[in-house]
Amino acid sequence: MKEENVLLTKSYAFAIRIVNLYRFLYQEKKDTVILKQILRSGTSIGANAEEAAGAQSRKDFISKLSIVYKGARETNYWLRLLRDTQSVSNSEQAA
Repeated sequence: MKEENVLLTKSYAFAIRIVNLYRFLYQEKKDTVILKQILRSGTSIGANAEEAAGAQSRKDFISKLSIVYKGARETNYWLRLLRDTQSVSNSEQAA
């Protein structure tokens, strides 16, 4: 039986949360420029992790994982910016 890949599982679950956040805040007429950036970077983490799982070599795997890391850092930036510009309320942040 194949062992679960934690990175793929968690990055996919994170992408689902990002899509749901985007949909919720978009309906609330929040800053759509930042939201689009969060959607792109947040969903690219899992997509790049999937690519890494299918890497053709160790070097290719490391390269793709570095893209995953960069995407996670970018997403963290956009989420902090959304929070620190008070684009979301405290109750929305908890959701």
